Amino acid sequence: MGVDLSDILATQPREMANFKGEMLAVDAHNTLYQFLAIIRGPDGTPLKDSEGRVTSHLSGLLYRNTSFLEAGIRPVYVFDGEPPALKAKTIEDRRARKETAEREYKEALARGDLETARSKAQQTVRLDHHMIDETKDVLAALGIPVVQAPSEGEAQAAAMAARGAVNGVASQDFDSLLFGAPRLVRNLAVSGKRKLPGRDAFVNVVPELIALPESLQALGITREQLIDIAMLVGTDFNEGVRGYGPKKALKLIKEHHRLEEACSVKGIELPPRAAEIREFFLHPPTAEFRELKWSPPDRAKVLEIFVEKHQFSLQRVEGALDKVAAVAGARNQRSLDGFF
Repeated sequence: MGVDLSDILATQPREMANFKGEMLAVDAHNTLYQFLAIIRGPDGTPLKDSEGRVTSHLSGLLYRNTSFLEAGIRPVYVFDGEPPALKAKTIEDRRARKETAEREYKEALARGDLETARSKAQQTVRLDHHMIDETKDVLAALGIPVVQAPSEGEAQAAAMAARGAVNGVASQDFDSLLFGAPRLVRNLAVSGKRKLPGRDAFVNVVPELIALPESLQALGITREQLIDIAMLVGTDFNEGVRGYGPKKALKLIKEHHRLEEACSVKGIELPPRAAEIREFFLHPPTAEFRELKWSPPDRAKVLEIFVEKHQFSLQRVEGALDKVAAVAGARNQRSLDGFF
């Protein structure tokens, strides 16, 4: 899930309309996990077709991307490749947490506690190769380009943004900033009230923009120092230092400039492989990518995937496609060429 730096990074509230005409690299795996976690029934069961195949991610893809295209946003989805060895412990910890959540989900169902069951079910999400392949098919049918990263998708997306190939990265995680994305867009297409985990309280959620250069200037630090702060807090590659949140870590790094010096002065054990983690954030493996190209949705293919194969409502799918057609100010498919 990345590192939470929300306590120190200034966010600028936005609306989806503010990103009209922009090309945004979307963290594909982050987005799919979000769909699979949220789009569920009251008891935590994901959406499924008549053959028992999970379709929560497909539902999210269709309606979110038609919203993007309707708003004049051109998304490109970036997919994770092979996870780095640095991430092995995090992956194993996540697997163990999912196994625990699955057991607690079944226990909650057995006692009729649907609220707890749904909460635990959201923690059991697994994204398999079939889902990823099908996601790519859906995006191709919608005319949306994809990019395959050799390693971390957020690193690839950040590199694309840094090179000016896209206008920013759309992700819930702050890691994109550590990888050097000049602009991070969070909560894109997500608005309204969100329940806080484990609490009977809600917060208002709106799209927000974080600009890396402005944020670093306001904090008086470099990107390397932001990475050091993240390592103190804890990243996907290390557990962090007990007792250090973003604000305390920021103060420490500003006083001592570098993680190694800060840990030495304070008598803190240096996070394992700190130099390697810093280097990975600064120079991650990324791939060259072809020219990004959007095209009008293949209406027949979209209907085949959603309606014929997975029994989505014909009326709802056609309604979503009509919204995309309306972007060009017309009701027929050919008029989309001017937009794309």
